[in-house]
Amino acid sequence: MTIRLIFAATLIAGMFATPALAQLPRPSGPPPAAQKGMAPGPGAQKVVPQQQAQPTIAPPAAYMALKVSPPKPYEDAGLAALRKDVAAAAQKKDRAALAKLVLAQGFFWLKEEGNAAGKKSGIEALSTALNLAAKDGSGWDSLGEFAADDTASPYPDRPNTICSPAGPEFNPPDLEKLAETTKTDVGDWGFFAQDGVEVHTTALANSPVIEKLGMHFVRVMPDTAPNASQEMMRIVTPSGKVGFVAAEAVSPIGSDQLCYGKDASGAWKIVGMIGGE
Repeated sequence: MTIRLIFAATLIAGMFATPALAQLPRPSGPPPAAQKGMAPGPGAQKVVPQQQAQPTIAPPAAYMALKVSPPKPYEDAGLAALRKDVAAAAQKKDRAALAKLVLAQGFFWLKEEGNAAGKKSGIEALSTALNLAAKDGSGWDSLGEFAADDTASPYPDRPNTICSPAGPEFNPPDLEKLAETTKTDVGDWGFFAQDGVEVHTTALANSPVIEKLGMHFVRVMPDTAPNASQEMMRIVTPSGKVGFVAAEAVSPIGSDQLCYGKDASGAWKIVGMIGGE
């Protein structure tokens, strides 16, 4: 599932109950500060392009391990039934069946610039957000992943609305303090959702293990190697050592979310999307 940088400023302020999104620096991705410049307007002087300065990355250092608890399943028989129907529609790539499960009017699609749903119907906005028209079927695959996740948390800005997947349980001010003391950004941190994660000396899964870590936040550092591995992620352990873990073991602080609520008749529907294309 695609992870995107959206509403990062509200990540702490919303106490993580608000579905705010953050992005981990994946091994092959560009530096976070690398952005396209704006084209000069008419009459502007021609400027000789200069090499863009690389962002300053804080050196590895030891830090206090901030423990997390995994999100809990949202127990509701009606919602479980809806998720089952959504999964079936996703498997069959059945847009007509999916449309019946989506709120027709009042659907929201929140992106960094605001509500992108506009005047679109619910199914139109959701189809665009997930890119259901993708020839490789990736949009339907993403929808299936959403339906398979049974965790959810309330979205305080919209009454009677929950969004999935839910984030980990922890004290947000502690993460903010952790970022400050290590001179990093909140978006530089992910977490382990299980114990016994092996930290390797190199980006090879069969390289020696230097540590085993548990369910806590971990600092992620960009891997600037020319042929950086997509399967392994470079991290700094609480002891200050730099190593590599399986990329799938590191969960981002936030991700794209599918939101659910009840319509006027009291039936569960997909009512919104946060993130997306």
